[in-house]
Amino acid sequence: MKLLRRFYREVYIMIPLNRLIRRGLVVGENFNMQKEVIIDPSHAWHIEIGSNVTLSPRVHILAHDASTKSHLNYTRVGKVKIGDQVFVGAGSIILPGVTIGDNVIIGAGSVVSQDISDGQVATGNPAKIVCTTKEFLQRKTREMETSPRFNEQYTIEKNINNDMKCKMNTDMKHNIGYVI
Repeated sequence: MKLLRRFYREVYIMIPLNRLIRRGLVVGENFNMQKEVIIDPSHAWHIEIGSNVTLSPRVHILAHDASTKSHLNYTRVGKVKIGDQVFVGAGSIILPGVTIGDNVIIGAGSVVSQDISDGQVATGNPAKIVCTTKEFLQRKTREMETSPRFNEQYTIEKNINNDMKCKMNTDMKHNIGYVI
């Protein structure tokens, strides 16, 4: 029964980062791993994550692919490297053998099955490059000029109240705003 509980925890619950590092995962400085991220626990030593990287909720990083096991009696494995200053959107999946360069943004829900070079924005299934990071940030900077902006008091961490929530929704006439 103890072994079954341990197996359940390892398969269905996020393994703590320090345990993945002990298994060989390499992580740079200022790594932000949000809730429910899964980093391949059975092949963590094939994964390298740079500095200033954010993995949004429910991101999966896989360094193995067992689709070949029942047919070839071997599981395919591949290194995964994520560069510096990378943002990976919620629910994205990074597959074995992929390298993501520096200054990259991966859109939510993307499936990254091929390398993404430095300074690119990629989205979709499979992920495709849609623009450069510089172009994306220029567009968002222009969007901020006409969108409401909210300070840190408008976040869950600061215990936002109902009046503030209503104000945000009222101010965001065009559905988009920015919070610090």
